[in-house]
Amino acid sequence: MKALIQRVLEASVEIEGVEASCIGQGFLVLLGVTHSDTEKEADHIAERISALRIFEDENGKTNRSVVDVGGSVIVVSQFTLYADTSQGRRPGFSQAARPEVARPLYERVVAKLRAILGEESVGTGRFGADMKVRLLNDGPFTVEVLA
Repeated sequence: MKALIQRVLEASVEIEGVEASCIGQGFLVLLGVTHSDTEKEADHIAERISALRIFEDENGKTNRSVVDVGGSVIVVSQFTLYADTSQGRRPGFSQAARPEVARPLYERVVAKLRAILGEESVGTGRFGADMKVRLLNDGPFTVEVLA
């Protein structure tokens, strides 16, 4: 499992012309699931996301987590994080888990983050939907977290 985390001043997800989620300061999390992932990885990555210290403290050091700053999170399923671009010009997606495996793990990550941050502090897109994601990067500051 991997998460691409972007520190944002604001972010939103739109599905079929309707805003599904929007947040102010926090993280936009693009979450990819592979075949070998289990509930253990889902729990681990949720804990790592919530504890990741990439917000500045009073001394300008990246020493505060999304919990510390009272931030929010939007989690978007992103199977393309497992794209294989090593051959040819068209990426292959065979390393991405099938929806019947990926969806429950994605939902578990969201539930775990809601338990940590609060229900109202975690938004989502819709698993498998065509989404329009908008964000205002803060920094920009983008990191990959692996479980």
